[in-house]
Amino acid sequence: MASREEVTVGEDEVRSRYGYLEKMTDLVAVWEVALSDGVHKIEFEHGTTSGKRVVYVNGKEEIRKQWMFKLVGKETFTVGASKTKATIRIDAVGGFAYEYTLEINGKSLKEYMESRSKTTNTWVLSLGGTDYRVVLEKDTMDVWCNGQKIETAGEFVEDGTETHFSLGDHSCYIKAVSSGKQNEGIIHTLIVDDREIPEAVE
Repeated sequence: MASREEVTVGEDEVRSRYGYLEKMTDLVAVWEVALSDGVHKIEFEHGTTSGKRVVYVNGKEEIRKQWMFKLVGKETFTVGASKTKATIRIDAVGGFAYEYTLEINGKSLKEYMESRSKTTNTWVLSLGGTDYRVVLEKDTMDVWCNGQKIETAGEFVEDGTETHFSLGDHSCYIKAVSSGKQNEGIIHTLIVDDREIPEAVE
């Protein structure tokens, strides 16, 4: 008869083996925030029995608090290269139900994205098998590509301005012309290799 071998498993081993499972059960909210340097994923874990709060930005842990006796409140952190202020608000909505709200620079995510669409233009394109996300910040005329601010050269032309830069070996420029309508303002168009790129909606 084969002898029965006793197996002892250390607490850490059990924790690591089931850690991912525990992590998923407390995940209560996921948001995607489009900033000039890219789209950032924010995940929030809230243990309603332990009061645990964990914030991840792009998969990296930013905040971890264990055993919080107050289950409502807020957590503030920064997102992206520009260190944009983000706050997760935790509000009780009766019984043991909670509502989680993400605020960016003091505005709800929806309000922030609406105001951002007025101050930035975004284009998503593929060139030679490489994907590019180009963002123009209209107030500063800074151009970002795939998370990096890039070198540009501005030039006045007959009907407006052109901001020149390159993506790999492709010549690009953003043309800014007046719409002629007061409420529309200036229209920005991305031209790559003499081809107009449609604006992306984020």
